[in-house]
Order: sequence, then structure tokens, then C-alpha cells
Amino acid sequence: MSCPFCEADEAVLGNELAYAKYDAYPVSPGHLLVIPRRHAADWFDLTEAEQSSIFLLISEAKQMLDAKFSPDGYNIGINCGGAAGQTIFHVHVHLIPRYAGDVENPRGGVRGVIPEKRNYP
Repeated sequence: MSCPFCEADEAVLGNELAYAKYDAYPVSPGHLLVIPRRHAADWFDLTEAEQSSIFLLISEAKQMLDAKFSPDGYNIGINCGGAAGQTIFHVHVHLIPRYAGDVENPRGGVRGVIPEKRNYP
């Protein structure tokens, strides 16, 4: 089976070890994926250098998205393993721009992956 992320064909940003492209199924305008160039199943399979390159690219991507979309906030997320919702087993980091009013109550942010745990005191 071919990997949809092993080719950086739609990259909008990149460095030696990683690249960024728009998500094919965005949850908000500007939703980007930051992907290592080397095929690795999840975050814990990456080298320290690859992880650092991804974090640098996330910062660069944020600047680009700020200029292009003017979001009010961001969620950064990585799904590691099927139980965590990973469906493509080539690690990728979601950089999701958030906009005031895009959901009724954003409190809890990424905690919303388990809806009943989202709200807390």
C-alpha cells in the first residue's frame, strides 16, 4: 500500500527533514499538516533532529497562517496509534487555526477528543 505522505508533492513550506501541506479534509481554514520526510509510524519513532525540524516548521507555518488567515488561536495535535484516532501511519502533526466563534464553547481544547472529559472545573 502506498503512503500518501511519502511524496511532498503539495508542500507549502519545508526544511531538510520535514514539510507542511494543507490538510485534504480541513477542520478550519488554513489547517496544515507538518510531516517528516522520512516514513515513520508515529511521533515516538522520530529522531530528535526530526522532532526539532517539525517544531521549527510549525513556528514558520504559524507565521504564514497568521498573515494569510488571521486566526484567533491554534490547536496542535498528533494522533499516535489507532486507539488515538490515527488513520495514516506516517506521523503528521495537525496545526489547526482556530477562530473566535468556530465552536460554541472551546474550553478544554484538545481534551475534547474524549467529549465527557472536555469540561473540567
